Amino acid sequence: MQRNATTQHPILLVHGLFGFDRIGKFELFHDVKRALRSHGARVFVPHLSATHSNEVRGEQLLAQIERVLEGTDASQVNLIGHSQGALAARYAAAVAPELVASVTSVSGPNHGSELADFLRKALTPARLPEHVARKVATLFADFLSLLSGNHQLPQNAIAALNALTTEGVGAFNDKYPQGLPKTWGGKGRELVNGVRYYSWSGILQGNILDEGLGALDPAHAFCRAFSEYFITEAGQNDGLVGRFSSHLGKVIRSDYPMDHMDSLRQTAGRICKGVDPIELYVLHAERLRNAGL
Repeated sequence: MQRNATTQHPILLVHGLFGFDRIGKFELFHDVKRALRSHGARVFVPHLSATHSNEVRGEQLLAQIERVLEGTDASQVNLIGHSQGALAARYAAAVAPELVASVTSVSGPNHGSELADFLRKALTPARLPEHVARKVATLFADFLSLLSGNHQLPQNAIAALNALTTEGVGAFNDKYPQGLPKTWGGKGRELVNGVRYYSWSGILQGNILDEGLGALDPAHAFCRAFSEYFITEAGQNDGLVGRFSSHLGKVIRSDYPMDHMDSLRQTAGRICKGVDPIELYVLHAERLRNAGL
């Protein structure tokens, strides 16, 4: 049967922290864009500061939303934000709900990231034992070496890190609570100020010996290493974001067998787990279409 992802409003795929164009050999959102467009969707990828606060990135997103609307004659857009991109999307919808038909959080740290908490402590003298702080900082620096990007936009890495901690996102949520659950691990309101809210995310499964060829993926190995620093959501995280921290609006599912980077692409060796991350985006576009969005 012919698939139809022709949403009424254009889809904007919003990148997260370190807004890279590629992950290793993989272009960010390449497979997602191609799949959505092949099924009829109008898709755009705005580029935001690679590192900055949620509000600064949200303002940049608003400016690009307006350009998309002018270029397409559309009245609204559907925002799908990955990781910190979900927070920029939430900001845009809260500030200008008349421009946004829906916000979808994919692996978004909607209640903060325990990894960000740990990294922030690692950068604060005497907050962690020196050898632990050094290990965390080195591991994260090596991870970032996998990511590349060259955007001529203002950058502020400390502001970005602060914006992703539990405390930083808590302050953000106090100002922009739309779609947030009232209870930890619950679901939020699906419709707020005319904007529909959705979310999905994944968690690491088993151990690295269960991954087959997936164990050879360096990004996955980093996510495995980072997951050790989760306490509240130990065993219930994707390496960068906890399962329940990702909840927003209508929670489609928050325990897909995916790490944080898998939610952008399909990595050979883990398709046997029964989830094609790219297919999730196509299914969601069909969901938006069926909702008249």
